[in-house]
Amino acid sequence: MRYAIEMYFDTRTEERIMSLAKKVAKNNLSTKFLEWKTRPHVTLAIFNDVDEDRCTKLLEKFAREHKVFPAFLDSVGMFTDTKTIFLSPTMTRSMYDLHSELYALMNEFDSKGWEWYQPDGWVPHCTIALTSEDEENVFYQASNLILREFKKMEGLYSSVGLVKITFPVEELVTFDFRK
Repeated sequence: MRYAIEMYFDTRTEERIMSLAKKVAKNNLSTKFLEWKTRPHVTLAIFNDVDEDRCTKLLEKFAREHKVFPAFLDSVGMFTDTKTIFLSPTMTRSMYDLHSELYALMNEFDSKGWEWYQPDGWVPHCTIALTSEDEENVFYQASNLILREFKKMEGLYSSVGLVKITFPVEELVTFDFRK
């Protein structure tokens, strides 16, 4: 079973991000992202398997040790090979350090095959459309829509959670960062 550790936004920012994903669906382009029933997030890590109890304890400790910090979503990006459209967070020192610390803490869990989420290879992103299962032109139409609708966002990273990667996603636990 695969698991992910996700970093979540404050409610206002989450709602603004979700409204973009909903516009893609409302325009009859793609509903796949909404079908996953996941919250807007930045994935910090993916593991092939974890001891859920152990991972939960480590994640709770991790969240207690970190404060809420600014999130800047300044641009739109795309993974053309998977036809994924996302918002790109600005990489800050706080974000880089948090990510590196998480990997050091969770090093007992198997992340083989997920190198693009590991330090020095991570491309932080907040997915808003998954179009690989749609007709070819949907990727371009959804990209065009998002490019026209997107406005830079400032918010907060407010919590981290452990999810089981199933369809739909199963959110197991969430822990708030310190205020």
